[in-house]
Amino acid sequence: MKTGVLCIHGFTGGPYEVQPFAEFIERQTDWAVKIPTLPGHGETLALKKMTADHWLMEAELALRELKKEADRIIIVGFSMGGLIALYLAMRYKIDKLVLLSAAAKYISVGQIMQEVRGMAADAVKWKLAENEIFWHYQYKLLHTPLLSTFEFLKVVKLVSPYYKSIHVPVCLVHGLKDGIVPVTASEFIYDNIASEEKLVIHSATGRHLICYSDDCEDWFKRVLDFMKKLEE
Repeated sequence: MKTGVLCIHGFTGGPYEVQPFAEFIERQTDWAVKIPTLPGHGETLALKKMTADHWLMEAELALRELKKEADRIIIVGFSMGGLIALYLAMRYKIDKLVLLSAAAKYISVGQIMQEVRGMAADAVKWKLAENEIFWHYQYKLLHTPLLSTFEFLKVVKLVSPYYKSIHVPVCLVHGLKDGIVPVTASEFIYDNIASEEKLVIHSATGRHLICYSDDCEDWFKRVLDFMKKLEE
């Protein structure tokens, strides 16, 4: 039987957000791994006129295509992609879910303040241009229409009433230093989803872009072990 893995990136992001984990899976298995780019996303943001329906439909079409070549389906969803993964699990037969920094809740004020203080310290030292966090969020803030943020919130609200109806085995991974989605978001999903088989992995060094955490190789292996249980 063939296993297919659908990886879904986050809001205002692109395939690069999940690429390290996708490449790890490809090195360790013979599985089919697909990473669609949601409309308006990617290397250059063009979110104007794009809606939650566009993003959900693109993910749904990618899943249908993957189902044509794979018997077992695992969905890996990052941030908003985690919510889209849950949406797909409500509508289709999915074998397992992996939710990375899933955005069931958003904005960790405490961690954001730590990152802002880090930017301020760099500014004092004339090193702001070297601060990766500053450049990452500056670009997104300048290129994300306010209406697109409301479309993101639609995805959050669409899934929230249905956690109790989702029974798919799930693995949740979250960085303890995530400044965008607080770690309580994954804990909320864990407590509310109806899945009997569920696992939470915390990355001690992970920020929101969890696939780039310093300890990613450690949790990559643990998540792959969870995914491989399908073959036992």
